[in-house]
Amino acid sequence: MKNLLSIEELTAEEMKELLALGHRLKAERGMHRELPLANQTWALIFSKSSTRTRVSFEVGVSELGGRPMFLSVRDIQLGRGEPIRDTARVLGRMIHGAIIRTYAQEELEEFAQLSGLPTINALTDREHPCQILADLLTIEERYGVGAWKDMRIAFFGDVDNNMGRSWMWAAKHLGFTLVLAGPEQALPKPHVLQELDCPNIICTTDPEEGVRGCTVVNTDTWISMGQEAEKGTKEKAFFPYQVNKQLMSLAAPNASVFHCLPAYRGYEITNEVLEANADIIFTEAENRLHAQKAVLYALAHAAR
Repeated sequence: MKNLLSIEELTAEEMKELLALGHRLKAERGMHRELPLANQTWALIFSKSSTRTRVSFEVGVSELGGRPMFLSVRDIQLGRGEPIRDTARVLGRMIHGAIIRTYAQEELEEFAQLSGLPTINALTDREHPCQILADLLTIEERYGVGAWKDMRIAFFGDVDNNMGRSWMWAAKHLGFTLVLAGPEQALPKPHVLQELDCPNIICTTDPEEGVRGCTVVNTDTWISMGQEAEKGTKEKAFFPYQVNKQLMSLAAPNASVFHCLPAYRGYEITNEVLEANADIIFTEAENRLHAQKAVLYALAHAAR
């Protein structure tokens, strides 16, 4: 594995290895036997604002012996119109790896190709691979290693987004049943499902059908960054898919609610349900650190 650009490009074996490494690094936190990023500088290039992603990557790089360098696009020439290809070729001669949070997946891929650096997708409009790895790590902590393989996992709301697409590729690689529940306009397009060719992905507009038998119920904000103009229209369409107490009463008896945060209480999730699941939701947030350290560790070893 030279880069982490998407869940799509990972293999099932690579995902399992990253999860196992994430568990190990979490258990060894503060006592790492090896610092694979020693004497390395990794740039965090962010076009989108962040709390969890920035903090977890800065801490993760530091704990593995490296130096994180945060570069907002407002602070570098990308923000003034320099092409990503030129930035990539400059940074490729100076730093050791890049963590990029941006809009277009194509920019991320162009950077990785032209810089020659190990490159990590810290979120694009197409995928959010680090979050999915953290979620799978959290599932294994709560239910057992590999427990996801026999699960019915649901994702509610705006499912045709970067989280939904990453979950779909995870389901294809790992074989668990994924239920995507949302209004018709928010479901994956037919050509996307055809490309995936994955019979264990189920799409439904019926929230009750979507939640029945599910052990893990995911949701996310209905309004992603850059979609603020759609707020009124989206809220009206998505309220039937709110994760609330009534919906969760139809899930599996030992069900948990996941949310990648930030959460907007009273919209995609009620305050009551979020607080009832706060321990696992904030463990999920913490596990961004450990899953991403596993990615950093693996890329550092692959580059040797």
